[in-house]
Amino acid sequence: MKDLLGLMGKAKEMQAKFQALQEEIAGLTATGQAGGGLVSVTLTGKFEMTALKVDPSLFKEEEVEILEDLILAAHNDAKAKVEAAMQEKTRELTAGLPIPPGMKLPF
Repeated sequence: MKDLLGLMGKAKEMQAKFQALQEEIAGLTATGQAGGGLVSVTLTGKFEMTALKVDPSLFKEEEVEILEDLILAAHNDAKAKVEAAMQEKTRELTAGLPIPPGMKLPF
């Protein structure tokens, strides 16, 4: 019975840590760039775009497709940075826990 209570206490503690981690991740921001910095996108930890900057030199009618591609590339770069930060923070929190490989956290 003592082990069960200890396990329940650990589970509750871990749940609180994961909630704090989720709040911390939500507060993250990452900026991705494309075209050597001509386009930049900033995302939150919830993958919401909060900023988009485009160099004025790209505002040419014949270069619309290039601009669209650069915006997508910058967004994907920022998303990858947020995901990497999330994985690192999760790895720090779960260090030493017997979690099966490939299990994505936070849930």
